[in-house]
Amino acid sequence: MIANTPRHVIRKRVQSRIREKLSGHAARPRLNVYRTLNHIYVQLIDDAAGTTLASASTKAAKAKTGGNVAAAKEVGKQIAERAREKGITKVVFDRGGYLYHGRVKALAEAAREAGLEF
Repeated sequence: MIANTPRHVIRKRVQSRIREKLSGHAARPRLNVYRTLNHIYVQLIDDAAGTTLASASTKAAKAKTGGNVAAAKEVGKQIAERAREKGITKVVFDRGGYLYHGRVKALAEAAREAGLEF
């Protein structure tokens, strides 16, 4: 990568490489993560139909702060619970171009502990 390339441009490039290989469908939707400085958002997406099956975020949960690992764990538990309500147990994890570290890792591990398989 070029040294002066902005971080968001590099993330978009990584994200597009990941999305070429991943795809969700009704039986095994894609668990997509989007992270901002203050919040973290997650969606279960059926790419074949182009619909969102379930979603969770720190903003919707009215958390005091969403920019920490504890809030990410709560969102992971929420999305697993909403997936179970819809009868979904297996998903494809899409880290959205972010490193599997910190809040992204905490969210994924909490979702696994709550019953999602990926």
